Amino acid sequence: MLRCISNLTVLAFLVAGAVAFAPVHRQPRVARFGVVSPPPQTKCFLSAVADAPSEAVPGQFPADKIRNIAVIAHVDHGKTTLVDALIRQSGVYRDAAQSEEAGERVMDNQDQERERGITILAKNLAVNYKGTKLNILDTPGHADFGGEVERVLNMADGVLLVVDSVEGPKPQTRFVLDKALKKGMKALVVVNKVDRPAARPEYVVDMVFDLFVELGATDEQTDFRVVYASGLNGQAGHEANGLEDTMGPLLDAVLESIDPPRVEKTEPEALQALVSNIDFDPFKGKMGIARISNGSIKSGQAVALAHPDKDKKTGRVGNLFVFDNLGKTEVPEAKAGEIIMFAGLQDVEIGDTLITNENNGQNAAGPLEPIAVEQPTVRMTIGVNKSPLAGREGKFLTSRMIRDRLFKELDRNVALQVEETDSADRYQVSGRGQLHLTVLIETMRREGFELEVGPPTVIYKTNPESGKIEEPWESVEVRVPEEYVGGVVDLLNQRKGELLDMGIEEGEGLSVVKYVVPTRGMLGLRSGLLTATRGTAIIDSVFDSYRPKIAGEIQSRDKGSLLAFADGKVTTFGIEGAQERGRMMVNAGDDTYKGMIVGIHQRPGDLEVNVCKTKALTNMRSATKGITTGITASVELSLDASVEYLAADEILEVTPSTFRMSKNPDMAKKNKGGKK
Repeated sequence: MLRCISNLTVLAFLVAGAVAFAPVHRQPRVARFGVVSPPPQTKCFLSAVADAPSEAVPGQFPADKIRNIAVIAHVDHGKTTLVDALIRQSGVYRDAAQSEEAGERVMDNQDQERERGITILAKNLAVNYKGTKLNILDTPGHADFGGEVERVLNMADGVLLVVDSVEGPKPQTRFVLDKALKKGMKALVVVNKVDRPAARPEYVVDMVFDLFVELGATDEQTDFRVVYASGLNGQAGHEANGLEDTMGPLLDAVLESIDPPRVEKTEPEALQALVSNIDFDPFKGKMGIARISNGSIKSGQAVALAHPDKDKKTGRVGNLFVFDNLGKTEVPEAKAGEIIMFAGLQDVEIGDTLITNENNGQNAAGPLEPIAVEQPTVRMTIGVNKSPLAGREGKFLTSRMIRDRLFKELDRNVALQVEETDSADRYQVSGRGQLHLTVLIETMRREGFELEVGPPTVIYKTNPESGKIEEPWESVEVRVPEEYVGGVVDLLNQRKGELLDMGIEEGEGLSVVKYVVPTRGMLGLRSGLLTATRGTAIIDSVFDSYRPKIAGEIQSRDKGSLLAFADGKVTTFGIEGAQERGRMMVNAGDDTYKGMIVGIHQRPGDLEVNVCKTKALTNMRSATKGITTGITASVELSLDASVEYLAADEILEVTPSTFRMSKNPDMAKKNKGGKK
């Protein structure tokens, strides 16, 4: 009896202790406005949202209470910063401390995105504002990632066109806006950075209007709404000189000017949802992201994946999610107009249409038109690292590992193409541009791959009407101080470019040079322009068109390479003698092999140097013994700079910690008449 009482006492003590020391249950991800004391600058905005009607069940919003918006802009026009302001003011964070902990550019959550300062992958975000769910899609601004924008536009019903208040619309703005207008979407124009000293918002709005007219926008599309904002300060307003302290005016304009999703049928058997993205979960596997165009879907429902050119694939939906703030929430059902993420179908691919397969799919709707993206313009070879120093660092070395990784990338990178080659350990990878491909190579390098990368080359095509070979051309805009205009024009002329326009940009006083240049001429040009302008050039380019191929080669660089004379370790004595011939790329103690590029020759043509040379040990006194020679700092090239440097007969060795360039031994055999 006493033992029982004692046990009960101990049990009661443990329960009381557990209750006393249990962690406080945090609020769910759905923001509960007014519960947490917000930062002072967001109180006005949050109180306005708190007065709005609440939707308790995620995924159950009617179509007229949903807005699917893609945010599009040119590089560095403040798009991601603007989205940041919307996140911070919409109750996503519990308090100011959590907001500060999240840092800046929350949507750019990849290491490469933060390091490069650009958005690479499109991302989803959902905000509940005045009883309406806003699915906001943040998109890249660089032309090389235009495939991401084209893919995301299939999930949107309208666009937020962000334009810098000084620069106005740029080449990428034109490219992306053209895609949106052709889909019949309305655009809400946001003139950002109106707090800049040189801001000229009225002039920028006129430039945007002219762009709409040039692109053939309808009268309804041309009658766009304009909101002025400072994303950095979290302010917006209907007048450039009358910004409010919150982003409320911008979100109000979204509700008023962007149409809700168009839904023709709501019956479950009318389900149609075009898969526009793929995600991976370590526990749930491959997951599809789609916008429901018609019908509805439930967790566990029998469905099929339909494609006009492929066989139907059947299965059942596992977990069903909708986007909620910065994350996602699992729901039992979602209806037309909503953007969903689903698991359970491991064969899902971008471009598939999710349709019902209940009742054997007899009344099921057909597939939607698959996603159409622009074709690649640049290709590179990626294969097994065969250098004498291969296999020292990487975890993934074999041809099979590289092949699997490249073809896995095709699941979500719709603008990428991978093809087999004559060589079993080398693959041809095609993309929108050099940056598009180097981002993939850098990702693989960080994952532990060792690779051998060939120089970028352009993709030619034959005109079916004329039978002539055509090559891609790019529209290039360079903004630079006036004293460097001459150097910029000389470089672009050397690359066979055609001058379109030249003038002075109002506001910041920079000169603007506009050219169309063959993509062949753009390879390796960026570093040359930055060198010629002492790093002051701002270069923007976007694909223009295919034109008849220009005869002859376009010289990519005017200097040769310094090549290692033999295998070994670099010595200080060897560098002292070799640096008189050019700028070195290696340091004392580095491993080298014969044919490896160890520096940039000061003249055209290649030159072999002995960087492994050691000082002779002798008891004879040298006449120059008292003379000391300093060693010049070596040139450190990034991955992008290394790829730009490569000539047609050179290759790049990429390992998790090192970039090494060398002469391509296969090319050397060809030059000597040997067989590959």
